[in-house]
Amino acid sequence: MSRSLEIKDLCDDFVDKIISDFFVFLQKEKKYSTNTISSYRDDIVNFINFIYKSTNNIVDKNFLKNASVNDFRAWLSERLRNHGNNSNARALSTLRSFFRFLNENNLIENRQIFKIKTPKISKPLPRAIEFSDIKKIIEKLENFHKNRWEVERDQAILFLVYGCGLRISEALSLNKIALQNQTNLVITGKGKKQRMVPLIPLIKNKIDNYLRQCPFEIKLQQPIFLTKNKKAYTRRNFAGLILNIRRALNLSEDITPHAFRHSFATSLLQENVDLRTIQELLGHESLSTTQRYTKVDRVRLLESFKKFSKR
Repeated sequence: MSRSLEIKDLCDDFVDKIISDFFVFLQKEKKYSTNTISSYRDDIVNFINFIYKSTNNIVDKNFLKNASVNDFRAWLSERLRNHGNNSNARALSTLRSFFRFLNENNLIENRQIFKIKTPKISKPLPRAIEFSDIKKIIEKLENFHKNRWEVERDQAILFLVYGCGLRISEALSLNKIALQNQTNLVITGKGKKQRMVPLIPLIKNKIDNYLRQCPFEIKLQQPIFLTKNKKAYTRRNFAGLILNIRRALNLSEDITPHAFRHSFATSLLQENVDLRTIQELLGHESLSTTQRYTKVDRVRLLESFKKFSKR
């Protein structure tokens, strides 16, 4: 019985070496998870295998140096037989990363891959985060900063997004005026539409702990969450934090700042909270948007949607 071909059978020693170096770069420098690297490997093997079969030659340095837009398009077209646009977009991103690595390290100069437009893809909402993973993230935060006030800050933001269902931009724009009511938050969301969100004692305590320990003076109308450089804490700051913790714990790439808001909606629906209430808490203009944020039995969801859409 013949063995299946491996990547080293499809390319010369030079290409095999630079592919190996690329994976080391992803692991050591980018600190990508095992699952992510495995996905990158599948995409690159798929590309090398396609070129090998279509040319009946092993892939060498000369081919990679002279690969054209048509070569990449032919590969993507072939993939469409068994893959959708989302998968092709991810595979194209992998090849771009690979060729960017080759260009930046003076291994091969070829920028043709960057001339190809990314296929149009649907953007599914993030999956709900398992409660066990949320606990792990909260526990990891305890030792993620040297300064205790930074730990309190990040926990307060996380609790606002997960416990109140706020958009990350809404949480980061909170000021002391918005916190004057001890039991509710008045949130200004998309389209400057205001809504009232209950502020449970646990989350209020988290915010108070942060404000007590924050070493900077915070004015009434100033966003309360600051960096150690006394600048406003940004979405990028928080996204980077979640990314680093996710990788440190080797958790799913579906865990993003927005996924905590999605988990809030999912938890409410699983507790039989009606769609109209969830819609108001999330600040959705349309009830159909709330429907997409849920992860429950389809029949029950349809019944709830029909019931409240008639009102």
